[in-house]
Amino acid sequence: MNNKNTQKHGLAIGIDRIDQQIFMTLTATGKLTHQDYELITPMLEAAIKQVPQADVKVLADISQFQGWELRAAWDDFKLGLKHGAQFSKIAIVGHKDWQDLAAKVGSWFISGDIKTFHDEQAALLWLHDKTE
Repeated sequence: MNNKNTQKHGLAIGIDRIDQQIFMTLTATGKLTHQDYELITPMLEAAIKQVPQADVKVLADISQFQGWELRAAWDDFKLGLKHGAQFSKIAIVGHKDWQDLAAKVGSWFISGDIKTFHDEQAALLWLHDKTE
């Protein structure tokens, strides 16, 4: 198991609460593959069903995200098309130069607001409607 070429990649999905407001957390790590999406998709869809509001708020941490393989990017696009109308707010947290581009592309198929942050606390406040 000491293989230096072993790299962690995937997407962690959770449901959190700020006061009485429930939101979904997504933490992307490494470079996502089609196989990751085969595992992720049923979990993501189950998590969306658990959020009681019709409008799902999402905190997406991409600080350790390195991108997608081509087929995985297509998988991500299909998920956005299928569930985009259910997301009311998506806060993207990361330190990558391309996070603004990801938000812009995401806004093409997500009906809600998407905003990028370098600070998780600011993202949480925005999701909780404490700041614009």
